[in-house]
Amino acid sequence: QVQLVESGGGLVQPGGSLRLSCVASGSIFSFYSMGWYRQASGKGRELVAVVTGGGNTNYADSVKGRFTISRDHAKNSLYLQMNSLKPEDTAVYYCNYRQLWGQGTQVTVSS
Repeated sequence: QVQLVESGGGLVQPGGSLRLSCVASGSIFSFYSMGWYRQASGKGRELVAVVTGGGNTNYADSVKGRFTISRDHAKNSLYLQMNSLKPEDTAVYYCNYRQLWGQGTQVTVSS
C-alpha cells in the first residue's frame, strides 16, 4: 500500500524559505495529480498547490509568486519550495495523492 511521508517543515522567520518534500513508498502512477494542502489551527484544510502528471501547476492566490510545486517521477517525490514566508503561512502542510494523505509537517513562520 502506498504511503506518503512529508518532511522539511520547521520554524522560520518572516521572509525566510523552506522546502517541503513528500516521498511516496510503493508504486504510484505519474499521470495522476499530486498536491500540497495546509490546515491552520482552527481552520479547514485548503489547497496550496497542485501539479498534474503532465506538469501543469495551479496555486492558491495567497501563495502565487512565492511557492513553487514540483515533482520527480523517478523518485516518486513531490516538493514545495516556499519563499518569502509570512506568518499567515503557518499551518500543517499535507501531501496528497488521489485519496491518500501524508501525516503532515508543521510550518511555523514567526519572529
